[in-house]
Amino acid sequence: MHDAWSQPAGALLFAPAGVSDTGGDTWTLIVDSFWPLVWAGLTATIPLAVMSFALGLVIALGIALLRLSSNPVLSGIARFYISVIRGTPLLVQLFVIFYGLPSIGLVIDPWPAAIIAFSLNVGGYAAEIIRAAILSVPKGQWEAGHTVGFSQTQTLARIVLPQATRVSVPPLSNTFISLVKDTSLASLILVTELFRRAQQIAAFTYEFMIIYLEAALIYWMFCLVLSAGQNALERRLDRYVAH
Repeated sequence: MHDAWSQPAGALLFAPAGVSDTGGDTWTLIVDSFWPLVWAGLTATIPLAVMSFALGLVIALGIALLRLSSNPVLSGIARFYISVIRGTPLLVQLFVIFYGLPSIGLVIDPWPAAIIAFSLNVGGYAAEIIRAAILSVPKGQWEAGHTVGFSQTQTLARIVLPQATRVSVPPLSNTFISLVKDTSLASLILVTELFRRAQQIAAFTYEFMIIYLEAALIYWMFCLVLSAGQNALERRLDRYVAH
């Protein structure tokens, strides 16, 4: 093990779980660190992204419907929300929630803070995607719903949204994939996800290039799997497209 007094500020004074001092053996380091990094991704990065994205979609749908409202006040609120979210960095949003809110007496733990920040961010970007998808559905579909006796809400839920879902899958999937990568920012508020685990291992082994490249490779692997899932979902939703 390296001399503790020679380690830079922030370096670990203990070995991360599953990783030992390899004495310069690069291949052993890669093998030893691979599973801890993948495990951190599976148990922290992916769950964090999934929970944030799911909540973000709920927010986005609400904001999109407000944006489409004929009421100028409701539409204005939605426009303002989207403008704020899209006009400020995600990192700043994360810091405001985790470091800023305690100054007014609202303390939020790292995980909930990360989920809130990521969800609000997804809501701002996905709202415009959902709005555009709803507008892309031909007006005749609304008329068809009214013809069979559906209310406006029923037509939206049973006819328009299923078709809009198919249109929105590619951009929403891209948003989700971007979110998986953006979860690395949660390491800055002490959430132990894939990138923070990589930082811990790199600080212990001093092999920053190798570990960070390995972390990048794992992020890439996750994104490839998600892209394959996106393609499968698109094929499944083809049946909802009106021809």
